[in-house]
Amino acid sequence: MSCRKRCKREIFKFAQYLFRLVTGTLNTDSVEDELELSAVRHRPEGLEQLEAQTRFSRKELQILYRGFKNECPSGVVNEETFKDIYAQFFPQGDASTYAHFLFNAFDTDHNGSVSFEDFVMGLSILLRGTIQEKLNWAFNLYDINKDGYITKEEMLDIMKAIYDMMGKCTYPVLKEETPRQHVEVFFQKMDKNKDGVVTIDEFIDCCQNDENIMRSMHLFENVL
Repeated sequence: MSCRKRCKREIFKFAQYLFRLVTGTLNTDSVEDELELSAVRHRPEGLEQLEAQTRFSRKELQILYRGFKNECPSGVVNEETFKDIYAQFFPQGDASTYAHFLFNAFDTDHNGSVSFEDFVMGLSILLRGTIQEKLNWAFNLYDINKDGYITKEEMLDIMKAIYDMMGKCTYPVLKEETPRQHVEVFFQKMDKNKDGVVTIDEFIDCCQNDENIMRSMHLFENVL
């Protein structure tokens, strides 16, 4: 097998694994099965610390690290690589904008790259965090300019990016104004004091007390 084909295979394998893990379709049994099939030759430094800081087991961290290193031998993922991986899951749409926003949410120190530590800390919250932790993470995703507030324009940018990513696979086919209509409804519920911005307290309180919004948030998790 040529180096190029092998590289593509490893990238796709990692993308499949990431998708299964983030959408919750990876279970403990499959983790252990994969571990039996392939020995992990390198243990990342600070494994014990990551095990303590996240809700992943040692075996899960080892498998995640192996996939991460196969895809990114340098130990970090840049935004273009992140977009390339994400695009494989949504060939019917344009995932680049949503991948950009998602990358920024994982890149917690805003240095233009996502390290293995950044990656597993984010996944740990999304998959096994408390409701409060997940809502904090979601708020950070929507707060595009990281000023501590969500504006209607920021919420609309995220919503449009999700619809662009899904492309033509939605049924019935959504009208162009649908994202703005959804944002108007969500924002009106969240902005309780009507000052034009949503604070983290407003965001969390509204989500925790609104069944429809919570259901929508679960849908957003599934496109991660």
